[in-house]
Parts: sequence; structure tokens; C-alpha cells
Amino acid sequence: MIWLILSVLLWGFLHSLLASHTAKELVVRLLREPLARSYRLVYNLFAGLSFLPILGIAAVTPDRRLYLVPFPWSVLMIIGEILVLFALMAGFRQTDVWEFLGLRQLAGSAPNKSPDSPMATVQGRLVTRGLYRYVRHPLYSAGIAFIWLLPLMTINVLAINIALTVYVVIGSFYEERKLRRVFGQEYTDYAAVTPMFVPFLKGNKHPQ
Repeated sequence: MIWLILSVLLWGFLHSLLASHTAKELVVRLLREPLARSYRLVYNLFAGLSFLPILGIAAVTPDRRLYLVPFPWSVLMIIGEILVLFALMAGFRQTDVWEFLGLRQLAGSAPNKSPDSPMATVQGRLVTRGLYRYVRHPLYSAGIAFIWLLPLMTINVLAINIALTVYVVIGSFYEERKLRRVFGQEYTDYAAVTPMFVPFLKGNKHPQ
């Protein structure tokens, strides 16, 4: 279990390191345009592919079932996961998903957005509509909800879930710092009336 947690935390560290402004600046200096435009796409591919070894470690690590949610509650949890997937798609649609993936930069139709750029933006503007009206980090909220709604829980899955949750929560605070740096008082006012992860905790007295 400890190796799984450490491997996820190492993945998170590398993920954050490569997302830093310093790493992006170094790549731009070394590669120049147009190769530097592929940084966001390569970064996303690396983030996904580098998680595969963690799944391999989980597959060969001795495991034990902790619980299996019985019917009909398991069905409700699966329905919840499906709803979360729709929420994820909605959250991506409210931002520029092609730019987030790095495809728009590769085509040269958008500036080369760095991985350290805030996610909740569209063409340099802060997104506060749709799901972002209810939580400041809907993609993070949906991701956390999805992994904890699994009706089957084992020791290895628990270890991965704990490590991913810790990483996402810590990462969200770094994201907040970027957003405050970019948008200043606008983001401070938005954060004052919009919960971070869980809707309605602050009453959502969102400005019209």
C-alpha cells in the first residue's frame, strides 16, 4: 500500500514540476517555435501515460477487498459516476477543451498556453458560468467524486484514491494562487461567494 501511495505522490510531483512556469520557459528557450507549441499536448500525454506504471504496481501488489456496496446502493453509486462523467464533460465544454488538451496550440490557432496557466479560463477571461457558478473547481470536484463512488473498494484502490485526493486538493490551492495572480480582485470576489469543491456551502450568493 505504501508503495502505491508513494508512486502516486511521485507522479503528482513530476506532473506539477513539468506544469511549472520554469519548465515551460526552459522548453521554449531550447526548442523555440513551432516545436514549443506542442508542449501542452506532450505534457498531457505524459501525464496520462506515466500513470500506467502506477496501475501496473497496483496489479502486482497483493490486495484485499474492504467492502462491496450491495444492490441497490451499488447501482445508485454507478449512476452517480455516470452523472459525474457528464459533469466533467460539461466542465470541459465551459472552458476551451481543445486549448486545454494542446491541440489548438499545435494547429497554431491559439497562443501556446502553458500547463501552469489556470484551467478556468477562456481566451484569457475567468469562467464563472455553468458549473463554475456553483464551485470554483468543478473538474476537480467531479474527479474526486468519481473515484470515491466506486462500489468496490480494495486496499490498493483505497491507497490510490487517498493519494489522488491529496494531490488534487493540494493542486487546487496552487491553482487558486495562479488565479489570484492573474485576475486579482476579480477572483477574490468570485472566491468569496463560490465554494471551492462542494456546492451550496456558502449559499452561492453569486453576483449577477
